[in-house]
Amino acid sequence: MNLSMIKQALELKSKLEKTQKELAKMTVEAQSGNGAVKVTASGQQKILSIKISADVIDPENPKQLEKLVFKAVSDALDEAKKLADKHLGKLTGGLKIPGITD
Repeated sequence: MNLSMIKQALELKSKLEKTQKELAKMTVEAQSGNGAVKVTASGQQKILSIKISADVIDPENPKQLEKLVFKAVSDALDEAKKLADKHLGKLTGGLKIPGITD
């Protein structure tokens, strides 16, 4: 490995770390049940909050609430992944790098 390649690798590492910090501050929100369940996730694909409207809490039908929560969480994580792919893809030139752009 020559010096130029090492320098490029260090620059990429620095840019990746900066982008990861930026993604940690970015958020996406998904909802289900016409907004009855809202989930916020970070750009690092971590769930930050789940809000559930009292209107959808039915002790007689917990499966319905489970479905709404599952859908909102899945959608939030999908959106967070798209956000991360968009920002990290700029750095990697579209290359899929395991652990960075899965």
